[in-house]
Amino acid sequence: MATLPNPLPRLATDPSGRSLGLQLPPGRLVDETDDGRWHEPLLWLADKPAAPGTWKALGAPARRVGLLPVLVDAGGAMAGPEEWELSPGLMSYPGDHDAEEVLAQYWEEEIGEEEEGMEPFGSGWPGLAGACSLAADPDSRAARVADVLTDGTRPWPKEPRLALVPARRSADIPAVIGWPGPLNYDSDVARLSAVLRSWEDRFGIRVTALGYDTLAVSVAAPPTSTAQAEAVAVEHFAFCPTDGTTTLREYAEELVGAPSWSFWWD
Repeated sequence: MATLPNPLPRLATDPSGRSLGLQLPPGRLVDETDDGRWHEPLLWLADKPAAPGTWKALGAPARRVGLLPVLVDAGGAMAGPEEWELSPGLMSYPGDHDAEEVLAQYWEEEIGEEEEGMEPFGSGWPGLAGACSLAADPDSRAARVADVLTDGTRPWPKEPRLALVPARRSADIPAVIGWPGPLNYDSDVARLSAVLRSWEDRFGIRVTALGYDTLAVSVAAPPTSTAQAEAVAVEHFAFCPTDGTTTLREYAEELVGAPSWSFWWD
């Protein structure tokens, strides 16, 4: 897939990042994939867990040199990206996909003729939700959500560490590193990144955290009404199917004003 020039190789001889205008803590470059070592580093990963304030302190300067921040979970059974079997070679380019076409296909494949629990919608794809008004600056909202995820009060991520990824936009991060989270749903994560790009444009999202099969995004323009939330919930149900125990309306209630969204693929 098309990417920006990668500044990460410079960190091999300059671990502090001073030549890039950065002041990085101890960390390492990750280039392990399911097919051996990648031809260049996929991400920089801090050695120690992140704390509140880490995202703002390191993420903002890194963005200026083409590196975007994301928290990665280095705890649990699949501890960190070296264990995730990253597959960047399988990824296409997010810009080559249309978000609505991707979601409509997912909806048709996963929802099909199922109407129970889909009210007020039927089984047919109802189209994309309209954009919502910004309630916060997207990068500032991302920093605040990252602070919540690193304050030690949440069950996930178990061990959040800051990573820096050479991506054009935050939505592209999963595709750039070849993240395998939804592998059993779609092996080309660039298609999901195309949806994330659309959510960036309409809802001010930023990819904030990744686990082996879990994704969290901050939301700077969340739905503010039930009708808006129901339309957004349709996209979520297509993007990452639920276990069937929650109706669309019940799920939509949780989205009104929510500063973050999370998804888990089985």
